[in-house]
Amino acid sequence: MITPLGDVLDSRIRAAAMAWLQRRCTPDNPVVSRAELLGFQFEGRTFPLVDNQLGIRKPKELTAALSILTTYTSDGTRAPYEDEVGPDGLLRYKFQGDNPNLYTNVGLRRAHERGLPLIWFFGVKQGLYLPFFPVWIRAVETDQLQVAVALEEAQRHITLDGAASEIERRYSVGMTRRRLHQPVFRQRVIQAYQTSCAMCRLKHLSLLDAAHIIPDREERGVPAISNGMALCKIHHAAYDQHILGVRPDLVIEVRSDILEEVDGPMLKHGLQEMNGLRLVVPRRRVDMPKRELLEERYERFRDAG
Repeated sequence: MITPLGDVLDSRIRAAAMAWLQRRCTPDNPVVSRAELLGFQFEGRTFPLVDNQLGIRKPKELTAALSILTTYTSDGTRAPYEDEVGPDGLLRYKFQGDNPNLYTNVGLRRAHERGLPLIWFFGVKQGLYLPFFPVWIRAVETDQLQVAVALEEAQRHITLDGAASEIERRYSVGMTRRRLHQPVFRQRVIQAYQTSCAMCRLKHLSLLDAAHIIPDREERGVPAISNGMALCKIHHAAYDQHILGVRPDLVIEVRSDILEEVDGPMLKHGLQEMNGLRLVVPRRRVDMPKRELLEERYERFRDAG
């Protein structure tokens, strides 16, 4: 029977897990499968980084939680636990159930008390996760059955709740958007579009972006797959500059003055020949671009032309 490990071995396990993820998750392949996480090896034996059924991984060998997990849910589907941004800009992660003394929830509290780093796995597709590490429990909010999570060292020192200044709050919200929301949005969109540009079908991941239909700086610019398209960098730039647009019926339209230009092969094949082609969209209807968002963006394209 394995007994709880000491602080030194606890630190070694956390360091080994994060070092493996650092090697495993490259810019060209930043996601990791559930099977890989369950099969992680530490010093010659299997030591799963996620729980088989629960969102909080509290190994019996450790006194504190090792990781937390957010399940992938399709657009329009309510997650079993809602992780939200608090008034201080920090993300909240919900306890398991409504018993604060459940061993998994106690594991989160102990991670907070000891200042231990954790790993946060965000689902981007069924069985695929984008890891964020190290993250820390900034506060335990027992009355709300949740913890506040710091994604970076700077967030560990921010003033909590409504006491945060407007400058602190805006900084923290911006950090959360850059550090988590944008990467998760990118991976969910790229996965939905099968790592392929929706316009030209280019399949080189390093040359693909997740383009917003309605920009994320706007209220309606939510980080949802249905507000995104996987586009190669040139078509993303052309879309943002209103050089081309997408009609509500998913047909690509190139601005008339661009169609009349005479230049090299990139203009001809990369832009002009896109005119009239149909966007290649995800197979699942829930992941397709929302018609009302396309209509709004297309009107902006028409106004710009």
